[in-house]
Amino acid sequence: MAKRVTLAVAGSRKTQGIVEHCAGLPAARRVLAVTYTQKNQQELQDRLARHAGDHLNIEVLGWFTFLLRHFAKPFLPFMFPGEKVRGFNFEGIPYRMAKGKARFLDKEGAVYRSELGRLAFELITASKGALIRRLEGIYDEILIDEVQDLSAYDWDILDALLSSSIEMWMVGDIRQAVLATNGRSSKNKKYAYADAINWFRTREKKGVVAISESTITWRCHPQIAAFSDRLFEPSWGFPGTVSKNETVTGHDGVFLIRSEHVAAYVSAYSPQSLRHSAASAKSLNLDFMNFKVAKGANFARVLIAPTSPITDFIRSGGGMEPLTASSFYVAVTRAEQSVAIVLDDPGDSELPYWTPSVSTRYRP
Repeated sequence: MAKRVTLAVAGSRKTQGIVEHCAGLPAARRVLAVTYTQKNQQELQDRLARHAGDHLNIEVLGWFTFLLRHFAKPFLPFMFPGEKVRGFNFEGIPYRMAKGKARFLDKEGAVYRSELGRLAFELITASKGALIRRLEGIYDEILIDEVQDLSAYDWDILDALLSSSIEMWMVGDIRQAVLATNGRSSKNKKYAYADAINWFRTREKKGVVAISESTITWRCHPQIAAFSDRLFEPSWGFPGTVSKNETVTGHDGVFLIRSEHVAAYVSAYSPQSLRHSAASAKSLNLDFMNFKVAKGANFARVLIAPTSPITDFIRSGGGMEPLTASSFYVAVTRAEQSVAIVLDDPGDSELPYWTPSVSTRYRP
């Protein structure tokens, strides 16, 4: 059966594409839509209710709920006879040398989040195919949104699903890989974050999945789209972004801004301020949102307080580590019309500086 993945740029309406796909399916088709974050789950549920509300066989689950409901709960006795899953331990971790049941379950019988992926994968083998056959009997199609957020044993679970008779469509933006279902695990580390692109390319070469690229952004102004393409080195092989944003406001594109002009800029354009974390940009008294929290949002304008690696990139044009590049990509591509980056020393950057006119000077 068909197995495919769509790798899309920011602002390409990835989630809406899933919704429209579901709305066009026969009402009797049994579909599971899976994603990682609660925010995206709610967005999927809301949109499906509006656009495919008459399709009663479409189910939305979070990735952890999917693994608990269809892997751990029904099949745990295949590994530990007589045991039941009695909860989900989101924060706890087992002792380093824990083995057997203690590796996966706490004293109350709750599954450790950090071990859920491994448990789910081992249950596929322990069940001798029964787990996958059960899924084949429940769903005709599985859709995975924000697939770049998967990690560790999740990739082995995907391999098992790709071998099933269930149709699969995975959608994601590798350049926005800033979250992970299990960032602590060393399993499949070579596919962590943006390196997930290599998992898909390897499977495509094996003929088990077909990759398509969605390169059109409906959100970002052409200058923002072009700038976002520069954040990853050409060796990554990402295609260029095509912007369909034709709006002209008189202040469009990517700009640098000196610290002394931040207040005037905020007064003039009311951008959403973004920073890496609460430990960043403490000298700026702004209503910040962290990069990761902003993922999935869009704003007319953003003002970014850069980290040291981002500052170095802007000044010299050199490369960034993948996770840094992804974080900066998320921040930049939240904007529809303008991006302002706070930087007093431009180095060799050719980005233009915004300076306040007399009429826009900030007056406290």
